[in-house]
Amino acid sequence: MNFYTPGCVLMKALLLWPIMPNSFWSYQETLDLAGLRATNPPLGLITVAAMLPSDWELRLVDRNVRLETDADWDWCDLVIISAMIIQKKDLWELIQKGVALGKKVVVGGPFATSVPEFALEAGAHYLILDEGECTVPLFLAALAQGEEQGIFRATEKPDVTETPIPRFDLLDLDAYLAVTLQFSRGCPFQCEFCDIINLFGRKPRTKTPAQMLAEMEVLYHMGWRRLIFIVDDNFIGNKRNAKVFLKALIPWMQERKYPFMLLTEASLNLAEDDELIDLMVQAGFRMVFMGIETPDVESLAIANKEQNTRQSLVESCSKITRAGLQIMSGFIIGFDGEKKGAGQRIQQFVEETGIPQAHLGLLQALHNTAMWTRLKQEGRLKEGLMDFMGSQKALMNFIPTRPLAEIIQEYIDTFWNLYEPMPYLQRTFRHFKLMAGKIPQGKRPLTWHELRLFPVIIWRQGILRSTRWIFWWQLLAIALQKPYLLYDYFVALSLGEHFFTFRHEVKAQLEAQLEALSQQQEVQEQSNYQLEPV
Repeated sequence: MNFYTPGCVLMKALLLWPIMPNSFWSYQETLDLAGLRATNPPLGLITVAAMLPSDWELRLVDRNVRLETDADWDWCDLVIISAMIIQKKDLWELIQKGVALGKKVVVGGPFATSVPEFALEAGAHYLILDEGECTVPLFLAALAQGEEQGIFRATEKPDVTETPIPRFDLLDLDAYLAVTLQFSRGCPFQCEFCDIINLFGRKPRTKTPAQMLAEMEVLYHMGWRRLIFIVDDNFIGNKRNAKVFLKALIPWMQERKYPFMLLTEASLNLAEDDELIDLMVQAGFRMVFMGIETPDVESLAIANKEQNTRQSLVESCSKITRAGLQIMSGFIIGFDGEKKGAGQRIQQFVEETGIPQAHLGLLQALHNTAMWTRLKQEGRLKEGLMDFMGSQKALMNFIPTRPLAEIIQEYIDTFWNLYEPMPYLQRTFRHFKLMAGKIPQGKRPLTWHELRLFPVIIWRQGILRSTRWIFWWQLLAIALQKPYLLYDYFVALSLGEHFFTFRHEVKAQLEAQLEALSQQQEVQEQSNYQLEPV
């Protein structure tokens, strides 16, 4: 695929990744302790950078790592911004600043693709929507023809086997906890609340093993030796191709003594395929994020997530963990027809499985999903995009089937209880004790970030807090019985520091929003009362 358009005017392009508000995934407290700046780099933006003409001058600024300077703005002709919904506030401000400074502003990414009117209202000149392999060439052609604005959309899904290697050289790699790669796009399932099939389709498209190994080779030669997050929304959406890739990855990792720890996302039906689990472990995958959503089968059926109802959720999680994969999980409160106590049932499930990181969120209706369409038809959507939309600090953007205050209080209590330090340490220990697979060991030197972080964890959890006794005997047990898991165990404890702090923020923000909503309702009721005829 040729991304260069002959005759395209030479440009100095400033690529901006907006600020990511503190959230479950930001790990901000842990990053601060380790001297890191951000969790992941903007993979989409550096992939688009690889599609731009080779004679363009590029500067990339991840605003979570450093802020751009006045000199950066003065230097550029063109500003290219990508964003997710959680970044919408900073996105708006960056678009308006670019326009005010007389720069041409280009916006793309998942949020603009789902809600293009937001970027247009902010003043963006060009929208590169859908997948860049199809729409970047359209934008470059328009630019070459002197067009001052445009919206570029795709009529088909691109062949990702022609996607170029991302421009990792534009990044300050040392600022990140993990580097991101992508193997596939699309998911075969039809969960009602998920926008992945709208963005990328139901037929998973995958890169070739050679492509993936080439990307890893670049990172390897750049000296990266930490976590790589394969950011597929479902790594096993195409099981056959996933196995082909893993079989090529295993000898590559073995020859280089496992320089990376791998993390990805996968559907729970991974538990149905023993070969696939074994290949993932052999290839160096240490963690897998799984959207469990809820232990309530009725809610899973309503959400059209029936792939989670075929086998026991607890048994599926235990099988995957025993094989050697640490599970991170996603849970949601607020499904239609949900019975009271959903939060407590989620908490019980997390305790039973010992899952350390349980991503708990309030249900949101994302734009253009099946859920959005249904709720719009039912007249239950709320107007506007809330300030914290996309994070754990946002109220639901639709009218639920049970009282909102009841749902929010359940959510606050569950989130708070899940990340009490003592229960977190106890279930993390149980989870790692369960891991019994043949986990390959690499020879990877510790970085100064890890050397800085681990003593702080020992101080906080092993001396300062009431967890001190359980911390030391659990640490000793892991060190003696499963020394090959000691590093991963310490990382899990370190990530807990973020949640111990973040739960205070979640509680305060949601309670404030709930109080403001209650006051608004009181004012409205008073107004309605005064308007009633005597």
